Amino acid sequence: MHEPGPDTAGERGLRLVCFAHAGAGTSAFRRWDTLLAGTARPEARPLPGREARRRELRVTTRQALLADLYDLFSPQPADPYVLYGHSLGGLIAYTLTRALHAAGLPLPALLAVGACPPPGDAGELISVAEAPDHELLRVLEKFEAAPKDTVPGDVWHRLVLPVLRDDLRLAADLRAAALDPATGGPVPLPLLAVGGSTDALVPTETMRGWRAFTDGRFVHRTLPGSHFFVRDDDLPRLLGRACRIVKRSVRP
Repeated sequence: MHEPGPDTAGERGLRLVCFAHAGAGTSAFRRWDTLLAGTARPEARPLPGREARRRELRVTTRQALLADLYDLFSPQPADPYVLYGHSLGGLIAYTLTRALHAAGLPLPALLAVGACPPPGDAGELISVAEAPDHELLRVLEKFEAAPKDTVPGDVWHRLVLPVLRDDLRLAADLRAAALDPATGGPVPLPLLAVGGSTDALVPTETMRGWRAFTDGRFVHRTLPGSHFFVRDDDLPRLLGRACRIVKRSVRP
C-alpha cells in the first residue's frame, strides 16, 4: 500500500483504505485506481499470509490484527479518510474504527461495509471454521466461495483453504469482540452498509442490522450482484459518490 503524498484530499480525492474478503488480497481492488480517479485514492491493505506478505504469520485474533494495522495511521492523517471493508473486511474496518476511537486517534469520516453480516448475525461460514476440510469445502462451494472441482491435495486445497480457515477464525474473534461492551458497540460516525441483490451468503436485508452499530447517520444500499460484487464497477462508483459527499461535508 502506497503512502499518501503531500497533496490535499481535494486535489486527488479522499484516502480510501480497503480490506478484502476472506482468503483474498489486494487484487479485489485492482481496477479501483482507474474507476475512482480524481475522487478517491484507494489503498488496499493486504493482511499477513497472502500476496507479497504470504510468508508472514496469518492473524486470527483481534489483538494480532490491530497490532498489524495501527501503522496505517502513523503519522496520523491530516486529511479526512474513508474505510471500506468487504465481507471479512467489513468486520476488520469496523474493528479498526472502534479501536481508533478507544485510543483517541482520528476516525474515518465514513465507515462503509459490504457483504458483511452485522456482528450479531454470525452466518453459516463462521460455524464451520473448525470443521473438517470436507465439511468446510461443502459450505464454501454452496456459497460459490470455492471451486467446485477442488480435491484434497490440489493447489487450491493446499494454498487457499488454510488462509480461508484462518480468516474465518479471525472473523469469529472479531464478532465476539464486537458484541463485548468493552470492545464493541456503535461507532460515532456515519455508516454505509452495502448488500448484493443476489447474495445468498448475506442477503441484502441482513445488512440493515448494521444500523445498531452506529450513532451517526445510517445508509443502506443494494447493488446488483452476488457476494463478490466487489469485483464489479457499481461498488467503486457508489463509494466514489460517497467520497464526494464526504469532501463537501468537510470542506472549510
